Amino acid sequence: MVDSRCSAKPRIAAIQMNSSDSKAHNLDTVSRLVEEAVNLHRATLVLLPENFSLFDGTAALELGQQQATELGDVRRAISSLAAKLRVWIVAGSIPCSVRPDGSTIEERVRSACWVYNSEGKEVSRYDKIHLFDVDVGDSYGAYRESSQFEPGTSAEVVDTPVGVLGLSICYDLRFPELYALLTKKGAQLITVPAAFTHKTGQAHWEVLLRARAIENQCYVIASNQTGLHSKGRETWGHSMIIDPWGKIIAVAEEGEGVISADIDLEEITKLRAAMPVASHRRI
Repeated sequence: MVDSRCSAKPRIAAIQMNSSDSKAHNLDTVSRLVEEAVNLHRATLVLLPENFSLFDGTAALELGQQQATELGDVRRAISSLAAKLRVWIVAGSIPCSVRPDGSTIEERVRSACWVYNSEGKEVSRYDKIHLFDVDVGDSYGAYRESSQFEPGTSAEVVDTPVGVLGLSICYDLRFPELYALLTKKGAQLITVPAAFTHKTGQAHWEVLLRARAIENQCYVIASNQTGLHSKGRETWGHSMIIDPWGKIIAVAEEGEGVISADIDLEEITKLRAAMPVASHRRI
């Protein structure tokens, strides 16, 4: 196998997990799957799913208070893993009781996606803007993220060895304006860590992901939760990597695992030159 970390085309990987209410077990799974992504898939950058460290909404406040600084156990674990394996990690979502400006959130937390470079340093943070307050009609019933989470307020991009990443989380996927803004800010790839429900995922997951890739002429990397979780929740899986033409170039089914694909930034440049939709935008 060619080591893509030494080639012209870097390789990215998406992790699919069935996270539980055991933080220790989940972090062990993260370590195992990220090692697989680096050692077998030769990934330069790895994306984790939403809620990777703890799939228990009732514990979000406590976990968020624990992760208020870089000394939080989850943040330290991901930092150490990135440094150990010399890999960039986009850490799905981690509850945090402190805003990016350092102010404390009262009675709620934010769903924060940190990006770690290959030295283990936190180089970017995005807080989920769109909160999932929805009646799905599945066995879990009503979802009310705003009861525990405060929405973020800014769109974030970050320069990485695989290109400029635009950051998003799960329900953000249904709001194309965010992705247009990320592209305007220079995004060449967009990450979508998620915990899409089985019902909504089966109906909309692939369609939404491919639409965001096509609209913005960028790669989309989506890492989803999969299977049955505590309190009757069920997630869809089917993590995907999609190219700027909207073609699925890697996909998981259900169950935990790793998918990967090479990134060709020249493909983005050529497509945007041939079909300059950004310059044609009138609204």
